[in-house]
Amino acid sequence: MSLPRVGSLETFLSVPTEGERSRAGSISSTVPSIRAHRLSFNPLPESWDPVIARDVDHPAQTIGAFEVPQWKRILQIVCAVIYCFFAAGVVFGYAAIKPILKQTGAYREICEGDDICVEIRLNLMFTVAAVATNVAALPVGAILDHYGPRVCGLLGALCLVIGSLFMAFAERVAFDALLPGYLFLALGGPFTYISSFQLSNAFPQHSGFILALLTGAFDASSALFLLYRIIFQNTNGAFGLQQFFLAYLVVPVMITVMQLTILPKQSYKTVGEMIVDYEPASRDDPFGSSAIEADDQVDEETALLRETQRQEQREHQENIAHEIEELLGSETADKQAQREEETNNRSGVWGVMHNHTALQQIRSPWFVLICLFTVVQMTRINYFVATIRSQYTAILGSLEKAVEINSFFDLALPLGGIISIPCIGVILDHTSTVAVLTTLVTTATAIGILGILPFEWAAYANIVLFVLYRPFYYTAVSDYSAKVFGFQTFGTVYGTIICLAGLLNFSQSGLDYLFHETFHGDPVPVNVMLFMLTLVIGICLVSYVALQTRWLRMKREAGNAYNRGF
Repeated sequence: MSLPRVGSLETFLSVPTEGERSRAGSISSTVPSIRAHRLSFNPLPESWDPVIARDVDHPAQTIGAFEVPQWKRILQIVCAVIYCFFAAGVVFGYAAIKPILKQTGAYREICEGDDICVEIRLNLMFTVAAVATNVAALPVGAILDHYGPRVCGLLGALCLVIGSLFMAFAERVAFDALLPGYLFLALGGPFTYISSFQLSNAFPQHSGFILALLTGAFDASSALFLLYRIIFQNTNGAFGLQQFFLAYLVVPVMITVMQLTILPKQSYKTVGEMIVDYEPASRDDPFGSSAIEADDQVDEETALLRETQRQEQREHQENIAHEIEELLGSETADKQAQREEETNNRSGVWGVMHNHTALQQIRSPWFVLICLFTVVQMTRINYFVATIRSQYTAILGSLEKAVEINSFFDLALPLGGIISIPCIGVILDHTSTVAVLTTLVTTATAIGILGILPFEWAAYANIVLFVLYRPFYYTAVSDYSAKVFGFQTFGTVYGTIICLAGLLNFSQSGLDYLFHETFHGDPVPVNVMLFMLTLVIGICLVSYVALQTRWLRMKREAGNAYNRGF
């Protein structure tokens, strides 16, 4: 699962250029920028896609939160949390629905009763869906910037309709409808989830909490198939796949109705956009000396009319300023910038690549190492989700114990994401990036060791670590990308990481073949291979970031000493 997980949609800090940096002595010598930098999910660089520049220069294409009644904004957030729970990440509940697919005869005729063939085909179905989720995040970002959240939401609902119909009637058609059906269910996720991020700007004082709610709903959505499996078992299979997915059509219909009636057509403005949009520029100031001098050249009636118009504009601007102040609370951009600077200084890496082009960033070791680590980890995570029952059947030598572990995993997966959300933000804000990466590599190493031990306690410990590690890992990667590469190129750089990792997830089919055919159903060799790759790449990543952080700190201290000399 790898859709973007973010804690903020904009920053009030700017990174000095090389000349400014040499004079100031450190990258931490930043000042609040005149205009806040909004996090962009668009994968195209700004020079390629003028829509980004147009949106920033003319934020009237978005809407200020104070222009919408409070009750409606609250209702919009409630609606988003509800539909994210039912749609954003349902395909990642694959481990729960896989036994039902097997029991109902999925791929049995195509594979002529060969269980290994059925296993590989079902896992391929999940692999394609996971890859599509990652790759789809790229066009979703561009569509969101071009057409707004409503179009994204409606496209997501359409994908869910198509996917549900394919899954419902898979047994009645002559072709493999399960693969495209699961694919379209996966595509519905990023369209609904990413387009809901902008709702965090509906209440800027609580934007972090709103993003946490949306992320929690995304993580919890994997429990939907678990709920269905419970119903399936309690009805002895009477409530089959067709009945479930036809009933699931209520979800895209609900999303469509919400999009057309309650949810905003345009994205909400960020704090920076509101401040810039409603702050009168000096050259357009109707109260300036040039306007007064012009009044001396017109008759008294015209001058009086202009004075009335200026008075109305002044009152209008004062009302808007008051509404924005109520919306934002007492915290100013300066205070937010100061808080951000303290957090970013703790990271030790903030701003290191901000003044570079997206191409330069992608060519750097900062990108290459985190991309390699993400590729291995994402493959490892999705492979474990797809094969958990088969792996523990072989490791523990008991199908009954494997089923119990699988059931525990189905429940722990969504709960792990929800439980870890409050802790993740605190850890990322109060620790250095080196410490975060070290924690990631250490935890991944522990998971790798526990995953090959033939003990039941090790299996449960492995699952607990896994479900807590997964959301922390994905959030840490997006946090790393924002701090190292910056908000303006976030869509390009982070999108490239996720896209490459998603495409290389097709290697899961090769891992399946090694597991079932080459190693005759023994998962340990494949797990050891993934474990060693994680360890080697992880050590390289942590070592490089630690060395660079030390060099940046020494450079900062030298600059400060130089400045004190003057």
